[in-house]
Amino acid sequence: MAASSVNILRVFKKFSHNVNFNNITRTPQKRSITVHTTDTGAILPEPEKVSFGIFKVILVAFPGLYLGASMGKMGATLLEEHDIFVPEEDDDD
Repeated sequence: MAASSVNILRVFKKFSHNVNFNNITRTPQKRSITVHTTDTGAILPEPEKVSFGIFKVILVAFPGLYLGASMGKMGATLLEEHDIFVPEEDDDD
């Protein structure tokens, strides 16, 4: 990961002329340690979870469905305007 960021900086440096990249240094990332036990060795209780279940479904599904339906409707209208696809009206005699 670090090597790719250095390569990206080199490519960016090649295409930018007014920026001084000599002062850029990489700092090592510190890893955080998650504690699962107390000092005496006892296991900590499971943290409480906040679940937004149905709210997340509504927040994602309905706008996605609306956007997809709108795009489909606009696409069908565009195809019909340019006579690429015109549905035939059959008589049901």
